[in-house]
Amino acid sequence: MKNILITEGRVIDCTQNLDSTMDIFISNGKITKLEPKITDFPSDTIIVSAKKMIVSPGFIDMHCHLREPGYTKKETIYTATKSAAKGGFTTVCAMPNTEPAMDNPETIELVLEKAKTNGLIRVLPIAAATKKREGNELTNMHELSSLGVVGFSDDGDPISNPNMMRQALSYSLSTKLPIINHCEVKELSKNGMINEGRISMLLGLTGIPNSSEDSMVARDISLAETTGGKLHIAHASTSGTMELIALAKDKGLNVTCEATPHHLTLTDEFIFNKSKKTDPKNIVSNNPYDTNIKVAPPLRSQKDVDSLVKGLLNDTIDVIATDHAPHTNTDKNCTFEDAANGISNLETALASVLSLYHFKNVPLKKIVEKLTSSPAKLINRPDLGSLKLNTNADITIFDPDFEWVINSNTFSSKGKNTPLEGEKVRGKVFKTIFKGEIIE
Repeated sequence: MKNILITEGRVIDCTQNLDSTMDIFISNGKITKLEPKITDFPSDTIIVSAKKMIVSPGFIDMHCHLREPGYTKKETIYTATKSAAKGGFTTVCAMPNTEPAMDNPETIELVLEKAKTNGLIRVLPIAAATKKREGNELTNMHELSSLGVVGFSDDGDPISNPNMMRQALSYSLSTKLPIINHCEVKELSKNGMINEGRISMLLGLTGIPNSSEDSMVARDISLAETTGGKLHIAHASTSGTMELIALAKDKGLNVTCEATPHHLTLTDEFIFNKSKKTDPKNIVSNNPYDTNIKVAPPLRSQKDVDSLVKGLLNDTIDVIATDHAPHTNTDKNCTFEDAANGISNLETALASVLSLYHFKNVPLKKIVEKLTSSPAKLINRPDLGSLKLNTNADITIFDPDFEWVINSNTFSSKGKNTPLEGEKVRGKVFKTIFKGEIIE
């Protein structure tokens, strides 16, 4: 393991309230020096110039679909971690919608072993909250927590039974791990494809109302208050959710939430605008819309996006999580109704959220915080999300102003399903270092 010296970067580390031009010296995989100017180092040291770039702790993704085991046509642990490293992530939390589901020790241990042998960065499993993710019987949360999982969730399937959710939240008191719920009342969203509103009417697509999310968020917050449990709301998308979570935080409840890059930056208008640019040669003849835009929850209105950006600024939103959901071309090259939900997000996440810095006056330090120290705190990993001395050298170096055009053919992920294809963006990762090793 070679020594590495990172020079002249703007170092942002929210755990140390640090935002200054510094050098970082890495030895034996650890950060051993953090100083304004380091001149004493071994001759065989690898020099990495970070001039005019940002140096931050490695990004942490709290919500990522690695697809292995079971769906390796979509993604593998190797391709997902390679894609994550390319996007600046040194830790990803793997969601449990695998086959078999991550509801038992054997599957959790399989994922951990695969990550150890094939992964390029750290993989932390999120276990299923109920067996087979069916919502009928809780998993053995204490047993699974002893294996190193960082949370419990039924992922794309909400825990619809309120008593089951209450029990899960009660167990979170002893496991100290969050119950992460996909808040969606299926009876309200049934057959919906995009946000319910003006755009769904114009396009003639069945809409999904905000109330399908808001009503379950309200229920879960009430249950969190009843139990004192640790509740985390996945991919918040509505202004109503922001209001409810803000009230819960004001009450001092143990409630947190995440927002994705796409819900923070894109509205349902994007579906309408993108439909005009779609190449008819590349889609099914009766589908004039880009199915890569289809996601759950759907892209919402400008009012909702504005509310989420405000929530990011005032800390109603705790973390930015990608909800990376890679799919095969077959999954998306079909009618909008039949298309799978999800966006391949790891390699475009930074550029997406940096648009908030460039155009919405969201401070760069706030974005770094939501990608590093905040998720580390939420998953109870104080050893991550920091550049403190003697910690593992998990480091991301990026240029917030670098302009590039998104081309999914260059993705390391198997999933090429991005609605941002061909878009010019600003902000790119140039080096990702995991445990003192530069990931190529």
